[in-house]
Amino acid sequence: MAIAWLVALTAIGYLVVTAVSGLMLVLDVYRPGGLMFDLDVDHVSGLMLDLNVYRAGGQAILHGSNLYAIRAADKLPFTYPPVSAVLAVPLALVPFPVARIAWTAMVYLPLLFAVRVGFRPILDRAGGSNSVIFPVILAIAAYLLPIRQVIGFGQVDMLLLGICLLDCVATSPKWPRGLLIGLATAIKLEPGVFIIYLLLTRRRREAGVAALSFAGWTALAWLINPRDSVAYWTGAIFDTSRLGGNASAGNQALRGMVLRLHADVTPDLIWLPVALLVAVGGFAAARACWKHGHDLAGIAITGLLAALLSPVAWIHHLCWVLIAIGVIAGDGRSVRRNWLAALTGVLFLSSLPIWAEVRLPTSMLRSVPGFLLENSFGLWALGLIPVLLWIGARRAEPLPTDAEPAAVAKPA
Repeated sequence: MAIAWLVALTAIGYLVVTAVSGLMLVLDVYRPGGLMFDLDVDHVSGLMLDLNVYRAGGQAILHGSNLYAIRAADKLPFTYPPVSAVLAVPLALVPFPVARIAWTAMVYLPLLFAVRVGFRPILDRAGGSNSVIFPVILAIAAYLLPIRQVIGFGQVDMLLLGICLLDCVATSPKWPRGLLIGLATAIKLEPGVFIIYLLLTRRRREAGVAALSFAGWTALAWLINPRDSVAYWTGAIFDTSRLGGNASAGNQALRGMVLRLHADVTPDLIWLPVALLVAVGGFAAARACWKHGHDLAGIAITGLLAALLSPVAWIHHLCWVLIAIGVIAGDGRSVRRNWLAALTGVLFLSSLPIWAEVRLPTSMLRSVPGFLLENSFGLWALGLIPVLLWIGARRAEPLPTDAEPAAVAKPA
């Protein structure tokens, strides 16, 4: 019954996406050079190139090849920790079409979960209309550019979001809380910000579990493939050039903005102090939300920090904006919050940063308007932190000093 319900919801979601796509075609917003939803500049091919990279990593483990010398489809290198390659072995053992089907499920299941958790207040308020509103939100969520890229590239970010979110919000987990965050961190490092979040919110045991989980998975990969583990932790991890064009508009991290603004200077001289300030302010905001009983707002802030503070964060790393939109919308009663949630959604449905890089002349990109357009996703994500703080800190009953919050706080 549950599987039939899941299939039905997904089918309805696809129908809504198709209808929206048809409407946009009628309105000519897909025209070459168009600002919104420009297919010419989205660079979302649907070929799942990153899934090919994961499979190539799994094949390298099976055949004893040099993991950090291989090149997958489109000559893409393997850039992840060795744990990712070890866990990708099952994908390497099946034909690519089978891997694509399995990976699609591993993207959509966390997406379903994220929509249910992020938009819980408005879905609960909908009551009997839930069966209509949920598929509509799901379809729109799937069309947000970060998530559209996850789906089209076959990226792992939605899966990581799902397991981190599950680890944070499960009310009575059957596993030690923090275990999944540690696994996610071992796969792609960025989720390590949630270990910091657990520490700052006085969940030290859970943070310890996450750290031990990360260490355990990393040690396992080291035992299986010591040569490539040494190569990664002593060299590849520091080589950001392996990740692609760091200064391209696809990199919406703080460091990417600095590179585009000051390409002629050593970026670390500017990026590191800025990142430190954002980290201090962002984690303080996340802790304040948790302290006032709005853990989900703190989780959303932490997820955005994962992308902003990373040396390289492609647009698909910003899939945490989905949770932020849900928190901002709340139960849908506030007109002001609804407008802000809608505006955020419209921005991330667009291809604005890539459109600016591809369509605008260099002289325009060097201007203030050009900078704002090319860095719009990262700057907006940065601006969402005080917005989420404003929402999260408006809780009427702060937690007592010695209290532990519920795993899923009721949003304001």
